[in-house]
Amino acid sequence: MRSSRRSLVDPFIVMDVMEAARRLEDAGRHVIHMEVGQPGTGAPVAAAEALNRAMAAGPLGYTVALGLPELRARIARMYGDWYNVDLDPNRVVITPGSSGGFLLSFTALFDTGDRVGIGAPGYPSYRQILRALDLQPVDLPTALENRYQPVPQDFAGMNLAGLMVASPANPTGTMLDRPAMRALIEAAQAQEASFISDEIYHGIEYEAKAVTSLQITDDAYVINSFSKYFSMTGWRVGWMVVPEDHVRIVERIAQNMFICAPHASQIAALAAMDAEDELQANMAVYRANRDLMLSGLPEAGFTRIAPPDGAFYVYADVSDLTQDSRAFAAEILEQAGVSVTPGLDFDPERGHTTLRFSYARSTADIVEGLGRLKDFMQRR
Repeated sequence: MRSSRRSLVDPFIVMDVMEAARRLEDAGRHVIHMEVGQPGTGAPVAAAEALNRAMAAGPLGYTVALGLPELRARIARMYGDWYNVDLDPNRVVITPGSSGGFLLSFTALFDTGDRVGIGAPGYPSYRQILRALDLQPVDLPTALENRYQPVPQDFAGMNLAGLMVASPANPTGTMLDRPAMRALIEAAQAQEASFISDEIYHGIEYEAKAVTSLQITDDAYVINSFSKYFSMTGWRVGWMVVPEDHVRIVERIAQNMFICAPHASQIAALAAMDAEDELQANMAVYRANRDLMLSGLPEAGFTRIAPPDGAFYVYADVSDLTQDSRAFAAEILEQAGVSVTPGLDFDPERGHTTLRFSYARSTADIVEGLGRLKDFMQRR
C-alpha cells in the first residue's frame, strides 16, 4: 500500500531509547530512567478522587469542543494568581495534551509550505508535526552565550510565517526573561510572523517565575499541559490560550479533529489545580534532584553543563567524550544500566555531541543513577 510523503517523519529517538531500556528490563536488568521527561509521581490524589465521584454519578460523554467551562475558568484564574494577567476564560481551549495544541495551532495559523522557526536544540516533535502538515520547520541554531534560547538576530530577514519558543525549554531547562521574551515577540511581529509560546514546564522553576507571553501581548498562541507540573502525562489533557478572534477558528478545527479532550481527564485536571500541597512536594523532589545532578554529573565526568532554570533536564556537551551521542547513550545503557537521551532528538546538526539527562524520577533513583554513571566513566 502506498504511503504519503508527509508521513516521512523522523522517529522520536527517546521512544526508541525507552524501548531499548524496556528490553533490558524484560531480560532482568534494573534500569535507572534518565531518558524520559515524565514525572515519577502520578496525578494528585484529589484528581483520582474527583474522577471516582464523577464516574459514580453517571456516564461521562463528550464535552463541548472548547472544554468544560469550569476548567477553562479555573485556568484563567490561575493566570491571575501566577502572573497577574486578567484572562478571559473564553480564550482558553482545552486540548488532548500539548500535542493536540500543536496540531491545532499549526493548522489554524499556517498554510502548506509556510516556514516556521524553532530553536535548536528544541523539542523534536515540533519539527516532525510541522513536516507532517506539509509545513517547513526552520531550525534556528541557538548559542550557549544565549543559554540555548533564540534571539532576534537568529531569524532576521528569514521571512518566517511563525516563530515557536519554549521557556522553560526542553532539553535545556533555560528560560526567557521578560526583556528577552518581548524582543522575540516584537521581532516576530515585525516579520508578520505568528508567535507561539510553549509553556508546558511553567510551575517547574527554581529561582525565578517563568514569564508567560501573555504578560506582554494578547496576540500570541500559548500552549500548556497538565503533564509536567500537574504530573498527569498519561491523562492527555492540556490547554491553549488564543487571541479572541481566533477562538472560533480553533473551535471549528477542534470539533473535527478531536471532538473534545477526554471528559474524564478534564474532571481530574480541574481537581488537580487545587492540589497545591502535593504539587509543591513534587517540586521539593525536583529541587533536590537538580542539586544532586549539578554536583554529581561533573563528578562523574560530564563537566560541560549549564544549570537549568526550570523543567527537569540537564543538557550536557559531551564532545570531549564522543562524536556519536547515540552510540554513547547505548553504551551507557548497556554497561551502566542508565537510560539517557542522545541530543540528536533535539538538534539534528549538533546533537551528535550532546546528551540530555532527566531528573524527574525519585531522588533514590537519581542517587543510584549518578553512582552508576560515575562507576561507568571511571571504567571507560
